[in-house]
Amino acid sequence: MFSLFTDHPLLAALFLLFLDIVLWRVIGARGEYWKLAVRVLIFCLYSLMLFNQGMNPLQAAPWPDDVPLHLAATGLEIGWWLFGARTLTVLLGTLMMQQVGHTGRLLQDLMGALIFLVAIIAALAYVLELPVKGVLATSGALAIIVGLALQSTLSDLFSGIVLNTTKPYQIDDWIAIDGTEGRVLDIDWRATRLQTSQGSMVVIPNSLASKAKITNFSRPSDVHGVAVSLQVSPHARPQKVIEALERATLGCRFLLASPAASVAMKSTSSTGAEYEISGFVASMGQKREVRNQLFDLAFRHLQASGVSLLSSNEASQAAGASRPRALLDTSSIFSTLRQEEKDTFSQNMQLQTFRAGEVILPAGEVSDHLFIIESGVVSVTMQREGQPFEAGRMGPGEVIGEAGVVSEEATLAQFSAKTFCSLYRIDNEFLKPCLDARHDINEAMKNLLDFRRHMAQSLTQAQPKPVLKKGFMQWLRSRT
Repeated sequence: MFSLFTDHPLLAALFLLFLDIVLWRVIGARGEYWKLAVRVLIFCLYSLMLFNQGMNPLQAAPWPDDVPLHLAATGLEIGWWLFGARTLTVLLGTLMMQQVGHTGRLLQDLMGALIFLVAIIAALAYVLELPVKGVLATSGALAIIVGLALQSTLSDLFSGIVLNTTKPYQIDDWIAIDGTEGRVLDIDWRATRLQTSQGSMVVIPNSLASKAKITNFSRPSDVHGVAVSLQVSPHARPQKVIEALERATLGCRFLLASPAASVAMKSTSSTGAEYEISGFVASMGQKREVRNQLFDLAFRHLQASGVSLLSSNEASQAAGASRPRALLDTSSIFSTLRQEEKDTFSQNMQLQTFRAGEVILPAGEVSDHLFIIESGVVSVTMQREGQPFEAGRMGPGEVIGEAGVVSEEATLAQFSAKTFCSLYRIDNEFLKPCLDARHDINEAMKNLLDFRRHMAQSLTQAQPKPVLKKGFMQWLRSRT
């Protein structure tokens, strides 16, 4: 087999071309550096065989009298130019991908087209010995005609080059182009493709994108703004509303500590006053969840401060009830109690206050009472692999200590005041008869306990360690 190739080097060169094509498909996309190394090696062997056989790609084939051999040699020399152009394109493309990533794909394609154009002209001039000046003149006239016919397409092309060079956005960025908002799926020769929040795809020509106002929500990559606006009664004292909304921002632990969240009064009129909560999150995917959570927390903290978002009629109806009684009305667990039962309960609820940083209920304690948060923010701390971490934050209306009341179990987390907190305490001697008599409340407490057990188990599990990918360079360093 080897002697066949040594006796017929032209056949061996043709075999190398087919081998390159086959190996390029077999190695696959994961072995990018291996593919490049194999292609460069095969091109070097291909060049060596041609020059050893007396064929120079810078000259015409050396056997004009032997027509079959001359045609075969001419084809192999032309193949050398095209093979070299492809190898150089892949080499430069790999280096470019390391520097600019996928956003340089358009530049890579354009560069590859120029390299192949030069290779074709060189093959026509050196191998086929055609008058290149005439070819260039003809192609220049043809280019003018095509350029006039494709003005808009060429405008999109060069605008795409500008966008890839200046990089106002890249793949997977969330952007808005003249009010059209979506995630960047692709930037090709002609257009930028966006996927909107509704799942549809929008195609924007590059010429329009390069002239339009572009808002990139993904930059900087670790800070994304989120804001919510609320309408409250114009008769509520602004400082009281602002303090309640600031507690609402502290209750949302997904908001970044820096830049810090802020609350501002935007406008006021006889019909209502508008306040805005603004903050920042670490990823775009958190914005919707944080907005919803802020609305809920703002409602609860405003209600705890005596500022209602309800109409004036609804607010006046609740104004006559005491604060413990109002807490029972808003509680998801005790809201099913009859009116006289709520009255009895509210009379046996004791108010306790805690300064910021004070422990309300330590971990491991079996509680003989239940707390209902009246106002403030409570931080929940747990242990994972011996290290404490904040598992969550609680606000007005939520209960603490259900594990000891329902099943006499120790609490799995430590509850401490993050801000100044007011909580109402219900002792077991008043709570037990209610749980025995009202199975719906007993079941609600058990469901809450089961849910918190499941959350505690999932949060305290050890985080899987990431598996480092070992490439060729890591393997080489490990052997040295």
